[in-house]
Amino acid sequence: MNLYQLFLFSVDRTPDNPVIIQDDRMYTYAQLSKEVDRVASSLYRLGLKNGDRVMILLKNRIETVILFWAIQKLGAIFAPINLHSSTEEILYCVNDLETKFIIFENASKLLLKKQKFKERPLLIGLEESLGDLNYDELVKQGITKVEPYPAQDEDIGVILYTSGTSGKPKGVPRSHKNEYTSSMAHIFQCGYQRFERTLGIPTLSHTIGIRSLLTMTLVNGVYIPFPEFDAYKAIKMISDKKISCLFLTPTMYHDIVTHPYANRTDFLTIHSIVYSGGPMSAHLIEKCSELMSPSLFVNLYGSTEVYTFSTCPDVRSKPGSAGKAGIHNRIKLVKLNSDLKISFDWLDKKGEIGEILVNMSSLEAFRGYWNRPDVTKKVIKDGWYFTGDVGYIDDEGDLFVVGRIDEMIISSGENIYPQEIEKVLSQHTSVKEAVVVGEDDERLGQIVTAFIVTDNKELTPQALDFFCKSNNQLPNYKRPRKYIFIKDIPKNSAGKILLRELKDGHFAEEKF
Repeated sequence: MNLYQLFLFSVDRTPDNPVIIQDDRMYTYAQLSKEVDRVASSLYRLGLKNGDRVMILLKNRIETVILFWAIQKLGAIFAPINLHSSTEEILYCVNDLETKFIIFENASKLLLKKQKFKERPLLIGLEESLGDLNYDELVKQGITKVEPYPAQDEDIGVILYTSGTSGKPKGVPRSHKNEYTSSMAHIFQCGYQRFERTLGIPTLSHTIGIRSLLTMTLVNGVYIPFPEFDAYKAIKMISDKKISCLFLTPTMYHDIVTHPYANRTDFLTIHSIVYSGGPMSAHLIEKCSELMSPSLFVNLYGSTEVYTFSTCPDVRSKPGSAGKAGIHNRIKLVKLNSDLKISFDWLDKKGEIGEILVNMSSLEAFRGYWNRPDVTKKVIKDGWYFTGDVGYIDDEGDLFVVGRIDEMIISSGENIYPQEIEKVLSQHTSVKEAVVVGEDDERLGQIVTAFIVTDNKELTPQALDFFCKSNNQLPNYKRPRKYIFIKDIPKNSAGKILLRELKDGHFAEEKF
């Protein structure tokens, strides 16, 4: 079983059903399959073979989807790169992949213009006069039928690069089995049905984007790609295209439900909304539930490397909970900085904080980073994946994530986890977003500093401090010693907060 075979199964089931819609363009499953055949035959004629890596520097669009399936047909590897990456990061990925082809669009032309490749790949541009040839030529010249390569379960179909906040990007190889089992788990855990419709907002360079495309194909649904995220357009599409399920980051949901047009929109067709990529505040959960009234409201906690760690099937009943281990997974907690030389020091006590580990026997789990055995050895030990996340299990057996080990604040010898403080601050009615970091302090080592986004000009640090200590919400040592009001929280394209930007002072302070 491989991904292209699964695509053909869906084509055979409903050849005349729509599969992808972008603006005034629409493809049925049969039409998409024919276009995939043409592009695959051209790539084959140009020398693409099984195991070759193809770097994709494209936004979410119909052509990106066609290329995904054409590359899978040839048994090659689809390697999408975030267009917001720096030129240095892109050059690193080109050489790391030893990519044979780079397929790009005008938006990424300048990123490639002055690159010095170890071995120059073939450059294929989406628009005219870009690269060695353009995408339209692939379609027009693709007339010779090519047989699909019989990729096996363990063959790599996709390589995604993690968007780490420091150091070199890490390539995560994902096998056909990884992607198939992750997609089936997602369908089951998120209550998807036949003929779903979703918005393809998260880029295909992110695991959320890949998952949305694959799950819609498996259930013979409709995928509507967004080259650029726009909250107003997303709201319009939800109503106009009768969107039934959403899989987005908390930031994207925030921008949608706080847009003025959201209160005048019909969300009745939505039955399942899923979020991943970060915590969602209780206030945002309430707002999404109020506007969309979904039957299912799922928090999916996972990573590019393993996909599912755990799921909470209804966050409305337990805000902040990451739920229980996914259908293919097993999770455990270990004491922080556990020394493998003596053995794992498992935590069995409810409520005790430790690092979250995921068992590597999961069919969703990768087997190691691309060309990075050194990093692989640091995160995979004795059959367990060390997530770097910190959390605890409550009395009902549900997981709560409280932060990252490298984000932990140590103030006067006390371990403080930012998410716990952010959760309290976000409950204040005037706080739109809150991010907590540790700031170096000569006396205490670090102090808790809170960055606040608000539209209330009357909000003061004193009012927030009183709110934090009211009803014993936070003990003295956890309360922020410093508040900074800013215009926006810096984030990358996947919605991940760029803590380094805040720590280095790269933000616009709000002056009321």
